[in-house]
Order: sequence, then C-alpha cells, then structure tokens
Amino acid sequence: MRLASSFSHTAPVLRSNTPLSDDQIMAVAPSIFATDKHESRSDRYTYIPTSTVLKGLRENGFQPFMVAQTRVRDQGKKEHTKHLIRLRHADQVVGKTEANEIILLNSHDGSSSYQMLAGQFRFICLNGMVCGDTMSEIRIPHKGNIVDNVLQGAFDVLDGFDLIRDVTEEMKGTTMRTEEQEILARAALQLKYEPTAERPAPVTETDVLQARRFEDRKDDLWTTFNRLQENLVQRGGLRARTASGRTTRTRPVEGIDQNIKLNRALWTLAEGMMALKKG
Repeated sequence: MRLASSFSHTAPVLRSNTPLSDDQIMAVAPSIFATDKHESRSDRYTYIPTSTVLKGLRENGFQPFMVAQTRVRDQGKKEHTKHLIRLRHADQVVGKTEANEIILLNSHDGSSSYQMLAGQFRFICLNGMVCGDTMSEIRIPHKGNIVDNVLQGAFDVLDGFDLIRDVTEEMKGTTMRTEEQEILARAALQLKYEPTAERPAPVTETDVLQARRFEDRKDDLWTTFNRLQENLVQRGGLRARTASGRTTRTRPVEGIDQNIKLNRALWTLAEGMMALKKG
C-alpha cells in the first residue's frame, strides 16, 4: 500500500488518554471539518466531510484518541489536506496494556480515499502501531453512501482484531535468543536506512534493541518487536552518528507513508520470525 502524502516532523499531531473533543480536533486538524471539497475535484466526487463520518462513528461507540494532518506548500489545499484519526471502540481496550485502534485516513483534495487500517496502542510506551499486511485494510472511494460504508468498514476492521489478539499472544509466548533479536534488528535497520558500505546506518543493532524502561527488559518476540518499533519509528532520540562522523540524534518517523510502511514491515518481520521459530 502507498499513501500519497506525508507529515513533516513539525506536522500538527495530538494524542490524548481521553476521547478528543471537536474543539481539540479542530485546533490540530481543521481539514477534518472542511466545508467543501477542493476545487480540483470533479462533480463525480461525493463530498462528505470527515466530521460527519466521525459523528456517525461516535454514535456507534468509536471515539477519537489521536489526530493529525499534513502540512502543505499549496496553501489553497490547507483546509482539504490529508488527515488521520485513530479511534477506539468501547470494548477494544485490552486490559491495562494495549488497546486496539482503527486508523482512519482521508482527504478532500484527492490525495486519499477513505482508508481504514487495524492498529494497536501500547499504553506503557505510548506506541501507536500499525498491524501488518495480513490484517484488515478497507478503502472506500468518494462516491455513494460514504457514511454507511465507512461504518461498515469500521466494524469489519473490528472483526479482524481477534486474529491480531491471537498473533500478539503467540508473540508474547515466543522466546528470542540474543542472536535472533540481533537478526531482527539488522533487518529493521535495513528497512529504515537501506545502509551501504559508504553510508552505514547511523545506529547499531544494540542501539535499537535497548529497553527504555524496566518492563521492556524481556526476551520474548512481542517485547523485542515493541522495542524496535519504539526506537526506530515512534520515538527516535537515539544517539547516532552521521556518515561524516558527526554526532546527532535520530528522529521519530512522522510521515504517513513511511510510518505506516515501516510499522507494517516490522510487524511482518516479527510474524516471519515467529513462523521460523515454530517451524
């Protein structure tokens, strides 16, 4: 899957541990409340503001906990640009450690259809993961009965969380040897940096496997995957060295395209390692 645009590292993002209000969302992602489609869209484009879809989702038990929108150079598209909402259903908080989330993307300038992906939020490290290619993904074009189609898509994604739970529990029960963790970390570095002899990765396998808290000093596959996801995608902040030898710090991945691509690739790597361990 390729998503059309990306967030810069200064893009507006807001996450809360309680459901977001319309005022909070408006302050960060006004394109969710666009009053019309962008002028570049044809008459065949059915305009339904994301705020209307969000209202329908709320009425059916889905609440927003994170929003963001892209920055654009063309100011004429600022009120119509791509935006993202991460929602939870009332019955999808899994104990005190994780919550299943539906990731909704849309725009009103033609850069995105309505898209829904399965995600998971880990409370202990505030990681917002995206589940792999084997999990639910729904695309809804801007035509027809959009609100009903998005609601149906949201419940379809909910149905897929049983599979995610099963995979997560299996990962938690899979013990990783040190060398296996290093192999997973090496593959993850290849995915993010595509290092070469002339331009090596700015951090090492040891760097991206380091635990940021006591609870993550475990050797199971789920915890290893979460450490990699947090260090490479979600947080950044690792002490690094550029190709010229200058000391720097890594940054989190906040572009929509790259964030989702890396999240899904890491999930696929973890699933692949689990399959090898079972075989």
